Amino acid sequence: MEPLSSSFFEITMLKLLFLSTPVGPLASGVGGGVELTLLNLAQEMSQRGHKVTIVAPQGSKLPDLPCQEISGTWQEMIQNNHRDTPIILPENSVLGNMWDYARKVHIDHDLIVNFAFDWLPFYLTPFLDAPIAHFISMGSITDAFDEIMNRVAINYPNTIGVYTRSQAETFPFNNICRILGSGLDLSLYNYCDTPDNYLAWVGRIAPEKALEDAIEAAEMVNIPLKIFGKVTDEEYWQTIRQNYPHAPYQYEGFFNTIELQKKLGKCKALLMTPRWVEAFGNVAIEALACGVPIIAYRRGGPAEIVQDQRTGFLVEPDSISGLVDAINYIDKIDRKQCRRQAETDYSLKALGDRFESWFYELVEQE
Repeated sequence: MEPLSSSFFEITMLKLLFLSTPVGPLASGVGGGVELTLLNLAQEMSQRGHKVTIVAPQGSKLPDLPCQEISGTWQEMIQNNHRDTPIILPENSVLGNMWDYARKVHIDHDLIVNFAFDWLPFYLTPFLDAPIAHFISMGSITDAFDEIMNRVAINYPNTIGVYTRSQAETFPFNNICRILGSGLDLSLYNYCDTPDNYLAWVGRIAPEKALEDAIEAAEMVNIPLKIFGKVTDEEYWQTIRQNYPHAPYQYEGFFNTIELQKKLGKCKALLMTPRWVEAFGNVAIEALACGVPIIAYRRGGPAEIVQDQRTGFLVEPDSISGLVDAINYIDKIDRKQCRRQAETDYSLKALGDRFESWFYELVEQE
């Protein structure tokens, strides 16, 4: 086949089938940052003239996008697994039901885009006629997943995309991943130049996010910490409440984009304290979009986002004293520079350009 001309990319409308994460409905917050990535990418692709259909668990909330809601039992969150955890598919699995639907309609689409970090979509790759783009939203967790993803990466070149180089390096196929980053609808985020006197922490409340480090640092500097996100591990959350009865923190709850940016934008800094290799950290670019500097462990995706001493500070992983030192210097960061970084690197246009180019290449390969 002759290489496609640039004019082909400009005029060809793609029929895209997006298959969501199966751990909960879209916009519930259970799926973490990949929910936001999927929704933003779907909106941008639609605005560019592509036809996008989303397949997602029942109860998903989508703004002006066609969605095929699928019933069934949600998949267990993979973060709770160990290296030797076997493949698990619950009875009446929503993941299985979503891919059964995809099997029935895939010939009507140019490309299937898989956002589920799970074994089944990779196993099914050879059995569908339409090409599949797999966007992986986490780092390596189980040996079984790594094995099936590695098989797909070798047999179907260029079909696996990731957020960051740090994330890719956790996999055996790291040298053949497509690095795609993330992006936001920046018009939804208001810049705030005059913050209030509090810090923020945003994410799923679960052990791998190490919320306790942020609470301890806030207690040491005596600055209130506002916590935003979904409690996905109730036992862990109750342990934190017991261990820090007098710390200056407050759980605010889970908010949609519009409400979150109002509260996030007014904080002095966002603290990011992951114990694991965070694949990206969409909340980091949400903070930048509001002009909020970031204090993050030098680990995983945040270390590739934060421009140290320019849009925040990177500190040694698991160093609470490092968090404290950075908090004490946070006023030296120019909040306008934070917003500028978001506009330069993380706009929807930048996101769309990266993914659209990848999609066209995969369709051309066929």
